[in-house]
Amino acid sequence: MTPEFIIFTGPMFGGKTTKMLAMLERAKYQNKNIILFKPNKDDRYSTNKVVTHSGLSWDSQDVVDGYDIIKNSDGYDIISVDEAFMIPGVSEALIKLFKQGKTIYVSSIQLSAKGKPFEEIVNLFPWATKIEVCPAVCPVTGEDAYYTISKEDTEDIQVGGEKLYEPRSFFVSNIYEPNK
Repeated sequence: MTPEFIIFTGPMFGGKTTKMLAMLERAKYQNKNIILFKPNKDDRYSTNKVVTHSGLSWDSQDVVDGYDIIKNSDGYDIISVDEAFMIPGVSEALIKLFKQGKTIYVSSIQLSAKGKPFEEIVNLFPWATKIEVCPAVCPVTGEDAYYTISKEDTEDIQVGGEKLYEPRSFFVSNIYEPNK
């Protein structure tokens, strides 16, 4: 089987993790050896599972950085990472594993709530065999939402849910200015 590198991206609440877990479920029925990683700082619903906002879950392993992913990937056909933007060194690790013939699935937002691109995710895009943008629904316009805004001032990487973040079809909050 030719390895794939699939990225599910978009704003918060767009179903990225749900789509990735569906791919893992399919791979399970194909008898693939699968491992799912998540950042150790993401403890919103569980410390040893990836859990969607709607309650779907899959066993996972917490990691601190890309090195943790590499050292724990032996013997697996499919390497999957949720919330990849929170993991330092994730792009280097996943590209290395893809070059070794592993299939890679990634679920991650690509922009901060301030509109700043996450470098780790930007570095993955050229390697992707497929990028699926998963829009949410904008609570203001009812249209597809491609951006995440923060309801309060936040750091670029801050774990939170619907109390802190909201998907939007337009971007107006905390605009990122790359030259400042």
